[in-house]
Amino acid sequence: MTVATPTTFEIKSANLPLVALLLKSGDLAAFEREMAQRFGDIPDFFDNDALVIDLTPLQAADDETAIDFRVLTALLRSYRLQPIAVRGGSAAQMNAARQAGLLPAPDAHVTVPRPASAEPAAAPAPQPQVHAAPLGAMVIDKPLRSGQQVYARGRDLVVLAIVNAGAEVIADGHIHVYAPLRGRAIAGARGNTEARIFALTLEAELLSIAGIYRTSENPLPPEFSGQPTQVRLVAGPEGEKMVMNIMR
Repeated sequence: MTVATPTTFEIKSANLPLVALLLKSGDLAAFEREMAQRFGDIPDFFDNDALVIDLTPLQAADDETAIDFRVLTALLRSYRLQPIAVRGGSAAQMNAARQAGLLPAPDAHVTVPRPASAEPAAAPAPQPQVHAAPLGAMVIDKPLRSGQQVYARGRDLVVLAIVNAGAEVIADGHIHVYAPLRGRAIAGARGNTEARIFALTLEAELLSIAGIYRTSENPLPPEFSGQPTQVRLVAGPEGEKMVMNIMR
C-alpha cells in the first residue's frame, strides 16, 4: 500500500517559552490575596502567557496538601496567564493536576531567583553608552507619587523626575532614573538578566533585576546611598548576584 505525503499539514518539534509559578503553599486563599497585592494594580503585566505550575517547593517541604487545580487555574487565568502544565508534585498532586486538564512536564527547567548578596561586589566602571535610551523606551517626565506604578512592558523605562517612596517603576528591560530614586525599581521583570538599573540619586526601597532583589531590610552601603549608581547582575560560582558601582 502506498501512503501519500500529506499536503495539508506537517508535524515538527517546537519550543514554547513558559512562565513558571513556583507554588510554595497549598493555601489558595492566601495565594489569591498575595496575587492581588502584587499584580492587582498591573492588569497588563501578563499577556496570556503559557505557564507551568512547579510544585517542587511543596515537595521540598514534604507538603502533600491536596490542591484544587480547577480553582488555581481559574485564578491564574483571571490574571491573563494560561496554565498548561505541572511538574514536581507528589503522585496524588500530579494525578489531580491531570484530572484538571494539565499536562505533566517533568523535564521543564525553571530558573529560581535568589536574594541579592549582602555586600555589593566591585564592578568595573560603566561605559557611557549604556545611558542612551534605546528607540521605543517609555519616557516619564513627571514625578511619581507614593502608590503610583509604571510598567514598561517589553522595553526600557526612562524617568526624568523623582520616584518618591512608595512609588514603583517596572520594566522588562533597563530602568533609567535621572532624578532621585526613592521607591521600588524592578528591571528585567520577565527574567532578562542583562537588564540594569541606573539612578542619578540612589535611595531605593527595593531593587530587583530578573527576580534577584535587595530590600530596605538590607540597607544600601553608605558609599552608594544618595550617589549616581548603576545596579546590575554578575555571574558568579553560585549564580547571578546583584552588584553596584558609582557612575562617574
